[in-house]
Amino acid sequence: MTSAERQRRWMVVLAFGLVYVFWGSTYLGIRIAVENLPPALMCATRFLIAGLLMLAYCALAGRSIRYRLPDLGRLAVVGILLLVGANMTLSWAEQYVPSGLAALIIAVTPLWFLVLDNWLIGHHQISRRGLAGLGLGVVGLAVLLWPKLLGVSTLGYHQFFVAAILPFASFSWALGSVLSKRWQIAGDPLSATGWQMTAAGVTNLLLGFLLGEQHRVVWTTRGLAAIFYLVVCGSWIGYTAYIWLLEHVPTSKVSTYAYVNPVVAVFLGWLVLNEKVDHFILLGSAIVVASVVLVTSAKVSKRTAAEELPAVEAPGD
Repeated sequence: MTSAERQRRWMVVLAFGLVYVFWGSTYLGIRIAVENLPPALMCATRFLIAGLLMLAYCALAGRSIRYRLPDLGRLAVVGILLLVGANMTLSWAEQYVPSGLAALIIAVTPLWFLVLDNWLIGHHQISRRGLAGLGLGVVGLAVLLWPKLLGVSTLGYHQFFVAAILPFASFSWALGSVLSKRWQIAGDPLSATGWQMTAAGVTNLLLGFLLGEQHRVVWTTRGLAAIFYLVVCGSWIGYTAYIWLLEHVPTSKVSTYAYVNPVVAVFLGWLVLNEKVDHFILLGSAIVVASVVLVTSAKVSKRTAAEELPAVEAPGD
């Protein structure tokens, strides 16, 4: 292994660690932020601050923030899918659905990744070992969150409706991620991230005003601290690392964050809120870690030209 290969490997490990840890902690941050701030305006505040400051930094650092209009449109689409369709929907849902149940439903994201990666990109094939790891991750999350799932088995109609919306949020996230990888827009990744967050912030702001959320805003020190944490750790660090991973690692491996984040969220609840850690959590966490090892160590092969040909010719059949 060359020096460049070793450096790239450690960068991948670091990026995974940042996404795993910081995004796992955002469940707690979002829960605190939406206590007094409606979800759309909370997300608007978060992503406008993060996006505009990131673009300002890029401009001052001499990084190019100029893109062709079609590329800006693609960046906006990706940002809206990821940070409005997915993140804002999750923030809205956490007002009504227990975070454990929300995390369990969002865990279908890797399955969406496999389907969309195959349909929209079509040149990656994950091995049986990787598929087994994805299945094992679902089992681990089921064990991890089983007590919480049982505790909400008598959901009312409203909570059931909210829970039913969450799979669409995970689909939106997977679609935005796969499109980001497919389009491969040339330019500085930091400025591209800044434009994505800014577009999402503007969209969330318009949505918040359309819903009349400005009349329900209560600014508190606790809420502002949560937004600050979400901006720095969730948006600047975690999101940037995620976008970098999408450009360097197959999406099926990047999607393992969906398995690790609930584990991080559960243990932060134990550490910060003194929540009980029982044998379900310990066993589920062990299974999740094993699933991540399987998926991240699985070989992802590229399709041959012969395998890709039917897909290319399909419209002309």
